[in-house]
Amino acid sequence: MERECLLKTLTELDFMATDLALYLNTHPMHEEAIGMYNKIIKAADTVRGKYEKVVGPVCGSRSINRCEDKWQWDDNPWPWQCCFNFESPKERCN
Repeated sequence: MERECLLKTLTELDFMATDLALYLNTHPMHEEAIGMYNKIIKAADTVRGKYEKVVGPVCGSRSINRCEDKWQWDDNPWPWQCCFNFESPKERCN
C-alpha cells in the first residue's frame, strides 16, 4: 500500500508543478506562484526520494540507482503499468 500512496502523491505533486510552471511561463513575475512552485518541487523531491528508497527508481533517466551491482530501472512493474495505475481500469492499459 505504501508504494501506491507514494506514487499517487508524487503524481499529484508533479501535476501541480507542471501546472504552475505553465502558469509561470505567462506570469513570470508572480512571486506567490514562484513560492508555491518551489515548495511543491521540494515536496515532490522528498516524496520521490521516499519512493525510490522503498521501491526503486521512478524514472529511468532522473533517478539515482541505489544498487551498486544492478541496474534497477528494469525491475518490474514500472510505475505506469496497469497494476500501479490507480485511476484507469485494467482493460484500458492493454
